[in-house]
This record gives sequence, structure tokens and C-alpha cells, in this order.
Amino acid sequence: MQDDSLIIAGKSYQSRLLVGTGKYVDMDETRDAIENSGAEIVTVAIRRTNIGQNPNEPNLLDVISPDKYTLLPNTAGCYTTEDAVRTCRLARELLDGHNLVKLEVLGDQKTLYPNVTETLRAAEILVKDNFDVMVYTSDDPLIAKQLEEIGCVCVMPLAAPIGSGLGIRNPYNIMMILENATVPILVDAGVGTASDAAIAMELGCDGILMNTAIAAAKHPRLMATAMKNATLAGRQAYLAGRMSKKLYATASSPIEGHFI
Repeated sequence: MQDDSLIIAGKSYQSRLLVGTGKYVDMDETRDAIENSGAEIVTVAIRRTNIGQNPNEPNLLDVISPDKYTLLPNTAGCYTTEDAVRTCRLARELLDGHNLVKLEVLGDQKTLYPNVTETLRAAEILVKDNFDVMVYTSDDPLIAKQLEEIGCVCVMPLAAPIGSGLGIRNPYNIMMILENATVPILVDAGVGTASDAAIAMELGCDGILMNTAIAAAKHPRLMATAMKNATLAGRQAYLAGRMSKKLYATASSPIEGHFI
């Protein structure tokens, strides 16, 4: 645990919890929850959030400073390759050449499930355009590997549909993705509470990205702290290596070799 940094696009981070900025009641709650989470990378929906493109509206950068956080512009709300690529290029222009982006291309408004065909196309274009692409995708191990081979710096399979809070629905697919990956794997979407975060980290995930689980909690500031602690605890448990499971009991104080 002396140096357990998360490396993304060549940059080192101490926190393995990444958070979003949507759905909070106001800017103060946004600022406080993100601070409590301990996150160093904060994702921003360019199509839904003002980071300077609307000068007469509140600017998120007034409470989430690029001097303190690594901003991760995302393409939330994009349903085509063209829209996603255009949004990333807009983000780079607004943020003075910033290349780190979160790519998501959705299939429909009901499920918000990723359209993997469009995602693959968009990833190829963005990587060739020198973006550092962190990509949201399904939990398909083959697609995850293909996105890595395209050149994405981080692959982020869903745990469950966006905003559902259902937790890790298919841990076995996540484990297969982890087994074959050489880039960071982050669970993105579906986490609902602290135990979900811990489970994802215990599986060996390199980190977690969440928004609704914190913002939609009854007490977002407190939930942000809980998620920070759960992410760290899950990571430590993974590194420690859990005991093997056994069908029958084993005494905590064995009597072998002792006289009664």
C-alpha cells in the first residue's frame, strides 16, 4: 500500500473513485459532495453542463476548479458517432487543448445501454485524433478487449444500467474483462450503495465511476464519504487476498497439537 496509484493516460492518482457532477440540488452540494468523495477525476457532461460556453449561466468551473481536479468531459446524451466526436472536440476547445475524455454513445433513451457499434467507430476516430479515451461500454469481454486494442486508455464496463442502482449484476463478465486487460478497468454505471463499490473493488477493478448513487442519496454529502471509504476498503481487501471459501466450519482457535 506504499504506492498504490491509479495510472490513467500517464498521470498518477491516489483516489480510485471518480465522480460525476449531475443531479445535485445546487452548486454548493455539488462542491461539498465531490470534496467529501476524495475524487481527483470529475466527469462533466458537456451537452448538459455549462463550463463556459454559456457566459450568462452559472459555471461549474467556479466550484470544480481545473487547478484542483482533473476534468473528464463526457459525451452523455450522444446517440451517434458524429455527435460524440463533435462533443469531444468542443470540450477540447473549451478546455484549452484538454485531451482526456469519457466516450459514451447510447443506444436508446429507455435503457441508456451503450451502442457498441457506434462506440467502436467513435473510439477509432478519437484515438486517431490524439484524444485519451476512457470509454463506457457493455460488460462484453470481447468488446472490452477490442476497445483496448483500438487504443483507449481505460475501459469502463457497466455494472448495471445507468442510474439504476442495481449493483454488480454480472461479476463473472467483469472478472473476464479484468483477466484479459492491460489498461485500467473501471466499473461505470449501476452502483447504488457503498457495498456495491466495495464488491467492484474486491473483484479487482482499478476504480469506479459514479454519480447518481451519491447525488440521489438522501444525504449526498454523507454518501460521498461512504463511497470513498468503501472504495478504499474494497481495494485493500483485494490486495490483502481474501481467505478461501470452505463448505464446513473451521475453528478460529484450532486444537490440533494442544493438550486438554
